[in-house]
Amino acid sequence: MNVLVIAEHDHHAIKPATLNCVMAAAQISMFTDGQVHLMVIGHHAHQAVEAATHIPGIAKVIHADGEQFAHALAENVAAQVLAVAGNYSHILFAATAGGKNVAPRVAAQLDVAQISDITRIDSIDTFERPIYAGNALACVQSLDAIKVITVRTTAFDAARASSGSATVEVISAVPAHGKTTFIGSEIAKNDRPELTAAKVVVSGGRALGSSEKFTEVMTPLADKLGAAMGASRAAVDAGYAPNDWQVGQTGKIVAPQLYIAAGISGAIQHLAGMKDSKVIVAINKDPEAPIFSVADYGLEADLFVAVPEMVASL
Repeated sequence: MNVLVIAEHDHHAIKPATLNCVMAAAQISMFTDGQVHLMVIGHHAHQAVEAATHIPGIAKVIHADGEQFAHALAENVAAQVLAVAGNYSHILFAATAGGKNVAPRVAAQLDVAQISDITRIDSIDTFERPIYAGNALACVQSLDAIKVITVRTTAFDAARASSGSATVEVISAVPAHGKTTFIGSEIAKNDRPELTAAKVVVSGGRALGSSEKFTEVMTPLADKLGAAMGASRAAVDAGYAPNDWQVGQTGKIVAPQLYIAAGISGAIQHLAGMKDSKVIVAINKDPEAPIFSVADYGLEADLFVAVPEMVASL
């Protein structure tokens, strides 16, 4: 049987999380002896479809176009996925806000158990996923005919969108759900790299003391490194940083090449969101801070002294 990946896109380009999802699907397809198909659901998303055809490992891009998909309302997207679900043994979503919004609706309508946040594929029906904030790994098996899966993108390499030559199949769009209406959205503008896709992330914690100090101390370091900015939940709850900067179990999961944590003690919920980073640098004046247990480089120092010194030396 074939494997279906539901693409995340902005109607113009495929989002990076989809490329990681494709690699997971490619591993599953080796067990199913089938093809990997990518589904692009959108409105005037022809550029995204064209980009999708160049992703290696994709045999077919399925395109459903309709005005009802302009804002990616979960009810409408789920209905479109259900229209083709019977043709696939596995349906994969990235474990992002969008994927987590649609996947449970698809699983519920198919009357199957969703397999969430997988980090490894052991066989056609057996997968590994973290539990207890990443402190334990569960090996789960599903005997459902159709497996609805969300993929932790940081656990899989990204496919390189350059050398593929997939065919395109245009299908009929399902009607709008009718019970939900898009009212509006407030999108934060940010010139920095997207947090979940950045190669370098600079994060600050509650020890910074205020939003003014957060900006004054952390922004120059992020500017020097061309980094995305993150924060601990404590810093976000205190109003020092916006909610979309939160890294952790209840925030965003990141795995950059370099993660710098300043003034973050390392609560278990925060570690769950960043401990897969390739190199972790921790700055904290508390020698017993849990963040040092996962850090590759630890600096026991006052961040208000250490971070400006780092900026000056870069």
